[in-house]
Amino acid sequence: MPELLLLTLVASALLGMRHATDPDHVVAVTTIASRERSLLSAAGVGALWGLGHTMMILVVGGVIILFKLALSPRVGLSMELTVAAMLVVLGTLNLLDVRPRPGPLTTMRPVLVGAVHGLAGSAGATLLILPLIRDTRWAAAYLLVFGVGTIAGMALMTLVIAAPSALAAARVSNLQRWIRLGSGALSVCFGLYLAHRVGFVDGLFTSTPTWAPK
Repeated sequence: MPELLLLTLVASALLGMRHATDPDHVVAVTTIASRERSLLSAAGVGALWGLGHTMMILVVGGVIILFKLALSPRVGLSMELTVAAMLVVLGTLNLLDVRPRPGPLTTMRPVLVGAVHGLAGSAGATLLILPLIRDTRWAAAYLLVFGVGTIAGMALMTLVIAAPSALAAARVSNLQRWIRLGSGALSVCFGLYLAHRVGFVDGLFTSTPTWAPK
């Protein structure tokens, strides 16, 4: 039994790292990181995103595990719709070149964005382990390890995404501005696509919503 639980925790870390590569995660972090001028600060953005994501999964996922809650399709889809709305807002800010003043708010932005994604992903991460782990302490450990894997995966993913643009921007004048505009347009388009899928394909705005946590 201990070997099985250890294997489950290892799988949790790997799933967390894979979770960091989900398209909506990559688009959101790319949109924020496009403003960074160094690889270190870009990796920091990814890590802060992962931190916010992990904190939300621990809080919401912990409540789901503790009280054995079952989310309805409409609630689950509503949480995913918040991600779509956030992507549109982030992209619009990039397109309009709105720059927050340096300070705590700038640092907290990737944390808040990660928290929104964590809200949408907490149900899926939790439902993966409810049939496997009866002990709530092991379930909490699973969520924590999953979150740590997400932090590491997102920091690495952001570094990989930011490296080519940072190197090119150092050689080509105004390239970073075009990268910022391109990432903003991509974020808006993907957010609108996600909103359409959640609202009409999955049925949030209809009488028969269908939702599969992921």
